[in-house]
Amino acid sequence: MKDTMTATRTVVGLFDTMDQANRAVDELNREGISRDEISIIASNEKNQYADYSSGTGEVGKGIAGGAGAGAAVGGGLGLIAGLTALAIPGFGPIIAAGPIAAALTGAGIGAAAGGLIGGLTKAGVHESDAHLFEEGVRRGGVLVSVRASGDHADHVSDVLDRNGAVDIDEKSRDWESSGWTRGHHSGTPSTLTGDTTGSSLTGDRTINRGREQMSDRERAIPVVEEHLQVGKREVGGRRVRVYSEVQEQPVTENVELREEHVHVDRRPVDRPASEADFGAFKEGSIELSETREEPVVRKEARVVEEVVVGKDVNVRNEQINDTVRRTDVRVDEHQMPAEYDSDFRNDWQTRYGKSGRDFSYYQPGYSFGSQYANDTRYRDRDWNGVESDLRRDWESRGHGNWEDFKDSIRYGWDKVRGRR
Repeated sequence: MKDTMTATRTVVGLFDTMDQANRAVDELNREGISRDEISIIASNEKNQYADYSSGTGEVGKGIAGGAGAGAAVGGGLGLIAGLTALAIPGFGPIIAAGPIAAALTGAGIGAAAGGLIGGLTKAGVHESDAHLFEEGVRRGGVLVSVRASGDHADHVSDVLDRNGAVDIDEKSRDWESSGWTRGHHSGTPSTLTGDTTGSSLTGDRTINRGREQMSDRERAIPVVEEHLQVGKREVGGRRVRVYSEVQEQPVTENVELREEHVHVDRRPVDRPASEADFGAFKEGSIELSETREEPVVRKEARVVEEVVVGKDVNVRNEQINDTVRRTDVRVDEHQMPAEYDSDFRNDWQTRYGKSGRDFSYYQPGYSFGSQYANDTRYRDRDWNGVESDLRRDWESRGHGNWEDFKDSIRYGWDKVRGRR
């Protein structure tokens, strides 16, 4: 949901279903929001809202009371039942009610001055957001726009959120991921002329369609090619950890130890005393000492082994097999018969002159139809019998949306067949 600043504030919400939008509008009415400040827009391409429409080309009843069409009663489908059926060039059939419907039917910018996007910007929605909401409506969403004063805008936003308004930014990211580009949709006029929130936007603007850069005069299709780039990174492998620890073990060694012992022996002797004996015949003492050896233990640390931890590096070649993509551009030329050129241009002027697309945009359609009118496969078949085959072939070649070009293809077919 978007909240866009103007003189007041325009709060816009996109809903997946009409029931959700109806509930939001009913609650806004109960909260005191005037019907004249509420607009509703929904695509009616499949005529699924025929029962809701009050007519074609006029601002209907219901919430379009401010446009001079009266007011609907509340309850049930009250505010929804009077939606007006409109045909917007470059977009298709819609149903609308409220101030936006009044603008689109000529009271303001007119359909030729910007179509649905012009109506949204005139209502106060920024143009970049208007492209998002237009695409949401194109994809089946229902848009509710409410003009509110600044102090009520937050409350209005809460009401829309509470009743199921989608996140338009998140939606647009989903669309972009599938190839949609903001500012482009099939059938959008390539020019906007008129007043868009106070500024004038006139002239050509480039429309992005997926990866195809497209203007009114040329199309550039980039050829994209993928290149395989192989790098390398380190990843973990087997890990080896070596621990060292101290252990004790018993050791036995033998050593010889010497000990001395003093012993005293008395021996009986019977002999005459000699001079030496008389010399020792005095007081005295004799002292002897004993000695012994004891073991002395000393430890010496010696390196007896080395454990070396290292890594061996091996280099190997590995073949990488993968696929890469490349854009192949197939040129399928349709030569338009020269004798019908003026007829085709006249038909383009009548049919598409106000669409904002020049003749070169629709020329492939005329050429396609005229070429297949002479195809031997379809020689004995009428348009109703070949339309499905031609559509399948057209779309497989990527020429564009079938519905946008169908009338030019049909004209080329009928012209060559002599029915024009």
